[in-house]
Parts: sequence; structure tokens; C-alpha cells
Amino acid sequence: MRSLLFVPGDSERKLEKGFGAGADVVIVDLEDSVAPQNKAAARAIAARFVIEHRTQTSSAIYVRVNDLSTGLTDDDLAALVPAKPDGIMLPKSNSGQDVQQLSAKLRVREAENGLADGSIKILPIITETPAGVLAAATYAGASKRLAGLTWGAEDLSAAIGARAARDEHGRYTDVFRHARLMTILAAGAAEVAAIDTVFPNFRDMAGFAAECTEAERDGFTGKMAIHPDQVPVINAAFTPSAEAVKHSQAIVDAFAAAGNPGVVGIDGKMFDRPHLRLAERLLARAKAAGVSV
Repeated sequence: MRSLLFVPGDSERKLEKGFGAGADVVIVDLEDSVAPQNKAAARAIAARFVIEHRTQTSSAIYVRVNDLSTGLTDDDLAALVPAKPDGIMLPKSNSGQDVQQLSAKLRVREAENGLADGSIKILPIITETPAGVLAAATYAGASKRLAGLTWGAEDLSAAIGARAARDEHGRYTDVFRHARLMTILAAGAAEVAAIDTVFPNFRDMAGFAAECTEAERDGFTGKMAIHPDQVPVINAAFTPSAEAVKHSQAIVDAFAAAGNPGVVGIDGKMFDRPHLRLAERLLARAKAAGVSV
């Protein structure tokens, strides 16, 4: 998952545009982008659209349901699981226990709709509450459905009373840098993808591209988008370059040729096991992105 594009579930026009944007994942949103009075209509529109269009897109389809505390999650699942989405995005997840609770709900819905147990994955947003940030380590081993971990700043800002998540230079303040850091570490501990949060100013493409570059450098493997124009920028930033693929393949080949030792030398430079692991991860990302390895 490199690019994950949010699309409001109550707008067929935006759904049509979003499904054709070339994102790795289209996130059909039933939560923040849908007004309370439109929730029921959004479920019906989204379910019908997914059923009618899922064979016409190469994108995986995830649905962002309303969080478990709202009492709306079961209605969301009842309407959308029959449409056979690839995954569910869980907002305001407070811990791995919330993922387990959602997993139990999905198991029932899958059985009711003739789907294989575990076929629907889960992608939680783990930093939208203070409790969620503090419980980041609980996702390791929480569920085999776990497809990745991602984070968000806006809801956390409201929860803690922060007037802004970024400083006057556009950089995240300490609290939000901490939330971002915890997401990377928690994803690493759980051995799943780390997905960076949205960049709200979709007109600032230079700033957006710079943030994508920083996220990829720090260990994120993808980023969420709020506008179709952001998708190609994300895909470019998170697709390994031909040079990086060649270098990584050389490291893997050198270890294999040497009998898989602790250290190898390539062109006068020493590479140890962590370098091998990093090379293998990059090659896996390249393969997933369709880059020739």
C-alpha cells in the first residue's frame, strides 16, 4: 500500500472519480466526511457503488467505518460487508483490543455472507485519542487481519485541546511528532505497514511532496490522500527507484553467494545483516509496486 485515497461514501460523483485515480487503496469513508443525518444514505450509496464497480478498478477497497464508541459500527458493517470490501479502516482505535473486537464482528459478518474467515483486513488509525497513542505497543500480535497501522493529527488535536498540530513553519509540534514516531515503531513491532497521515492542504503540492519524501525516508511505506491529485505524488515517492532496487539486489545476491554470512563486502564497503534486512524490505516494496526486480 503506497497511496490510500479517502472518498466520501455519500457522493457517487466523488466515488467515481476516486476509483479512477490510480490509488493502491480507495477508502470509502462513512465517518468524518459524512454528516450524521446522511449516514444511512451513505451506507446504501457506498454499498451499491462498491458492488457495481469493484471489478472495474485495480484498487483495493477499504471502508472507514464509524468508531466503536459511536454505536454505528454494526450498521456500517451490516451494509458494507455484503459488498465484499478488502478491508475496514477503524478510526479512533484505542488499542489492539479494539482491533480484536472489530475482528470478532467481522468474523460473524463474513460467515453470514459466505466469505472466508479472515478475508477482510483491518487498518486502524491508532493516534486519534490520547489512550490510543499510549497503547501503540498493543497491536503486535493483536490479529492476523492487521494490514498496517496509520495515524491522524486532527482528532488528537481536538482531544487534547491543542490549537494547532503544526508550528509556524509547517512542522508538527512535539506531541504530534511523538504520535507519528509511535506509529512507525508500533508498525515495526507488529511487522505490518506503516502508513503516514494525510496532508490537508492539497493545493500545496511542493510541501506535500516534501512530506512524502520525509515519510519514506523515516520508514513509512505509504501515505493517505484526500484528493486524487495527491495520488501520483505519493506513488512516485514510495516507489523504490531503479538505482535503489539495483543496489538492494546486489546486497541480497552478495549474501547468497557468500553462503549467507554475517557480513559481506561490496565495492570496498561492508554490509551486515541489518543492511540485508533493509534490502529485502525494499525489494518487497518494489515488487508490490510492480517494479521489475
